[in-house]
Amino acid sequence: MAERNLDFDAIIDRRNTKCLKYDFTEIRGHRKDLLPLWVADMDFKTSSYVEDALVSVAHHNIYGYSNTRAGDGFFEAVSGWMERHHNWKVLPEWHVKTPGVCFAIGAAIRAFSKPGEGVIIQQPVYYPFYNIIEDNKRRVVISELLHNEDGSYEMDFEDFEKKIEEGNVKLFILCNPHNPVGRVWTKEELLRIGKICREHNVIVFSDEIHFDFIWEAEHHIFQELDPSFKDITVTATSPSKTFNIAGLQQSNIFIPNRVLYRAFRSAIAETGYDEPNIFGIEASQAAYTHGDEWYAGMKRYVEANIDFACDYVKSELPGVKLNKPEGTYLIWLDFNDRGLSASELDDIIINKARLYLDSGKIFGKTGEGFQRINTACPRSILEDALERIKYALN
Repeated sequence: MAERNLDFDAIIDRRNTKCLKYDFTEIRGHRKDLLPLWVADMDFKTSSYVEDALVSVAHHNIYGYSNTRAGDGFFEAVSGWMERHHNWKVLPEWHVKTPGVCFAIGAAIRAFSKPGEGVIIQQPVYYPFYNIIEDNKRRVVISELLHNEDGSYEMDFEDFEKKIEEGNVKLFILCNPHNPVGRVWTKEELLRIGKICREHNVIVFSDEIHFDFIWEAEHHIFQELDPSFKDITVTATSPSKTFNIAGLQQSNIFIPNRVLYRAFRSAIAETGYDEPNIFGIEASQAAYTHGDEWYAGMKRYVEANIDFACDYVKSELPGVKLNKPEGTYLIWLDFNDRGLSASELDDIIINKARLYLDSGKIFGKTGEGFQRINTACPRSILEDALERIKYALN
């Protein structure tokens, strides 16, 4: 059986499918006629192997409680992907299934901190981190990334350690690859930040959901860089970004330390969540077992989109900067040289360009003057969006 869904130029009409990206623009406070390139899902059909697996489940026509067990192929599919693509050998006793990485972050916050204690993040960063911390009555502690003149970002290690010492921090949410700035943290950076966390008894929740999208860097699994890191780390992965199946709500969390593992499982039990969704399980297993050809084709297409965007911004958008991301399929456009306030920039993007992007200000104060664009779409859509920006700025 051959992969059928390799036409990434195809325009798929997602409207009126209960699609968050296209159907909830007005509900989220925006005009109905905006072209959306905000939320991080793709406008591509996923692998035909995933499609066929879901059709098979649907035709069975009984959708009762489901789960996985040793030998049924699920963990073998997950671990096979990790070893093939990341040279990472994961063990079944580390593995916890959750309905998404954000759900897992909430569980980790409750497992490893108490109300009023600090959870540290590095802004500008994926904005649900902030919301989940606050919603769980913990204190958000922010160590801002350093933004260099060449547009690159670095961790501020001195500030990070100071904030831990002053902020009664118990948990660090690491984003690697980093969303939205596109950094893939180096081995040296990760070792240094890990050493700080270890010395201050801070647990690390390592969100590596974008680690299947690496362009001009080498990704390192945080917990594997130092033997001691296994005792302080929860690693979060998911096929949701890689195979465009976020709506099926299945993520794979790995926790080597048994004390942390039991605390995390206990926090999940408190929510009442138990058996996973059968469609998510079957889709994930099919993707990780048979999806390599689709994944390779999709990656080539998305990287070409990113390169196209970089060239377009350089030649057609004076006063706008874009560094090619080292990882993720998200680009981080810097409009600060245009001399616009955050609200003026948003007005241009929404009301003149008629685009629904993620405004940089929602990622933290240091995100003001930026816009995040999802490039995992047909080239014609991306080109349309960039041309809209060009004409709106003019």
